[in-house]
Amino acid sequence: MVKAWEVPKYFWSVPEEDLLAHLNSSDAGISTNEAKSRLKLAGPNYVKEEQKFRRLLILWNQIRSHLLMILVIAAVISLLSGEWVDSSIILLILVASVGMGYYRELNAKRAVEKLKSRLKIKVRVLRAGDDKLVDVSELVPGDVFFLQAGNLVPADARILSSKDLFLNEAVLTGESFPVEKSANVVPADSEISKRSNCVFAGANVRAGVAKCLTVNTGASTEYGQISNRLILRPPETEFDRGVRKFGDFLTICMFVMTLVVFSANLFLERPVVESLLFAVALAVGLSPELLPAILNVNLARAADLMAKHGVIVRNLNAIENLGSMTVLCTDKTGTITEGVVEFEGFFDWKGGSSPEVLRLATINATLQTGLKNPLDEAIAKKGVRIPSCPKIAEIPYDFVRKRMSVIVQDEQRQVKMITKGAFPAVIGNCSYASGGIILTKDHIDQITQKYDAWTSQGIRVLGVATKILASSGIYTRDEEDGLTFEGFLTFTDRPKEGVAEVIRELKDLGVDIKIITGDSKAVAQSVAARVGLDASRALTGKDLDECHEEALWRCSVETSIFAEVNPNQKERVILALKKMGEVVGFLGDGVNDAPAMHAADTSISVDNAVDVARNVADFILFERNLGVIKRGIERGRETFANTLKYILITMSANLGNMISMGVASIFLPFLPMLAGQVLLNNLLSDVPAIGIASDKVDHELVAKPGRWDVRFIVKFMIRFGLVSTFFDFITFAVLIWIFSVRADEFRTAWFVESLLTELAVAFVVRTKRPLFRSSPGSLMVKLSLVVMLIAFLLPYLPFAVIIGFAPLRFSILGAIVMIVLGYVAAAELVKLRLV
Repeated sequence: MVKAWEVPKYFWSVPEEDLLAHLNSSDAGISTNEAKSRLKLAGPNYVKEEQKFRRLLILWNQIRSHLLMILVIAAVISLLSGEWVDSSIILLILVASVGMGYYRELNAKRAVEKLKSRLKIKVRVLRAGDDKLVDVSELVPGDVFFLQAGNLVPADARILSSKDLFLNEAVLTGESFPVEKSANVVPADSEISKRSNCVFAGANVRAGVAKCLTVNTGASTEYGQISNRLILRPPETEFDRGVRKFGDFLTICMFVMTLVVFSANLFLERPVVESLLFAVALAVGLSPELLPAILNVNLARAADLMAKHGVIVRNLNAIENLGSMTVLCTDKTGTITEGVVEFEGFFDWKGGSSPEVLRLATINATLQTGLKNPLDEAIAKKGVRIPSCPKIAEIPYDFVRKRMSVIVQDEQRQVKMITKGAFPAVIGNCSYASGGIILTKDHIDQITQKYDAWTSQGIRVLGVATKILASSGIYTRDEEDGLTFEGFLTFTDRPKEGVAEVIRELKDLGVDIKIITGDSKAVAQSVAARVGLDASRALTGKDLDECHEEALWRCSVETSIFAEVNPNQKERVILALKKMGEVVGFLGDGVNDAPAMHAADTSISVDNAVDVARNVADFILFERNLGVIKRGIERGRETFANTLKYILITMSANLGNMISMGVASIFLPFLPMLAGQVLLNNLLSDVPAIGIASDKVDHELVAKPGRWDVRFIVKFMIRFGLVSTFFDFITFAVLIWIFSVRADEFRTAWFVESLLTELAVAFVVRTKRPLFRSSPGSLMVKLSLVVMLIAFLLPYLPFAVIIGFAPLRFSILGAIVMIVLGYVAAAELVKLRLV
């Protein structure tokens, strides 16, 4: 297939008509069929092609486990030495282990893919003149697409037309302030930061609108070409760090155990191959080889449950962080309050009702093209019909000035600037009041008193000002000085019904709520007081600027309200909280929230958020409600609790059994269990672990954040391992001194006892409560009963002799049952003392 387009090397310096010709496109875009053809040649529009799950890749993920590699080595050694039975058993266990992990992970991946498919990012394009929404991945060179405030730029493109367009290109240039863009031609030697006629993939639109011509997509974009330098390894979470440290600990234990047991058996002049296989089997038996599969299943199940409650999980590993969260930072609007702004009143600078202020505000709100917000919508809805006022220019809103201005030609054909914004940001630039009055300190004090009176009641206040300008044709932020203050606009946003109760419930779960908002301090304090938050400790953006980092660390924990803050200050607060050891979540939906969301341990957004916020978020809410987050936190804690259960259950039983076998192999005249029997025991004991993902979780395990504590796990392992070893030695004594068993009977009896104790201890360890005061999940119970039945029947099956088993006398089975019951009682006592 021949390419129907070519991209000029310096496409920013080529006239628009020539560039359209090079790309074989037009102002109306290309056809749908042409787009499909180009997609085959250019490839999907990804910076790095998203790796969809593949069956072979999942299978490889199972096989490449170092634990399974040990099994493969053991199987090869058995084959080379002619031990066909052992090699067959090892291969059977290898296939079963891989099959279980593959099946569970495949289902988990399918569930996650199904959830992610609901979050496709769309871009508005022209296809042969038809306005369509298509997936960003389907964008191709020659496509004409539209941008507006809040969008992520989907590809490298030339601007065909624009209006008051400002972009944040920090991802490419490092420039933190928005840059203005427009349709023009720039020199070929212009650097990226100087290409004012281009937009680049990865940037985000801060204000304005644009119509753009796609030039490069995917790996061909500027972002794609330097993505290896831009994409940093994500920071290691507490949970990941805990798993890694635990894995390091296990590796050392496995290595030491293999070396000691193998050396001891060689010293006793046992067969080399048999000793090596036994030592390797002990090492494998010590490890929780299903941990990766259990983690995937737990996380996928939690994601599925959270989706049913209106939470889509974009990053599975973030579920544990959500459960560990200790601080939730959120804006107040739409989360704590209704988010439905009601336009309450319009007043002149003296406090009287003023239709003129409403008229000026309506002109400003309806003609501005920057960031859309509920305040402008409320003004437009309430506003009066205005005479034709041709718009000349616009000075867009930004989060530092906190105001925006439109320049129009009024009825007297004067060029008038109408400014609207946060009251302090407007009054601070005013020199006059309406009527030509020069503002004195007394005037400003009177005006400010009215503002304070409204805000103390939780009423949002904006200021409106004007200025007559010269007809210069070039208008900048410098014009917003010497303004004439016209009056006030007041708005209300009531707290959501039931939000106070949810905040109390979150506090009971150990999650502190902090409001971080651009609104005024007084408004934020009023809202906080009405929903039960501590409104006495509040800091403003100005306070934060005067705060040294060390002071902010302490203040961040003690303060409940951060008001009048800009995006960079939001990020500082998040980082300060993390520095104090908090696990921080941030709920945001705007462009100004993206830095804080990126800095947080867990980022949360909503389905109707701007693209840049959704792209950063770990979780997407279909309902902006703290109650939904509360349920998500509970699911995250249940996931952590069930994952920890598997580790504690497996390791507390395995460690004891492996110590017992290692010691017994030295003092007995025969190996206490053959390598294949050890591995079979380990496989069967892991079967009930499949049910742990759906196991019931006691309330107290959800009542506070779960933290990974390797020291506690090691302490738990050692305590329970020693209890297990003690009862193993009792079993050895009973079998040898009371029943005088043969080697094959000893191995069979201990196999049954070892398997039963592992099954039994699972029900002890899965809860902190006394055993009979916590109900396990039905799947775990059913699988445990099946494995228990197998344990009793296995010695009597026809093929048992091949594995090295022998039928047991019923008196031996009775003794084993009594030992297991004693072990359960002892384990219960140790648990109650330990937890």
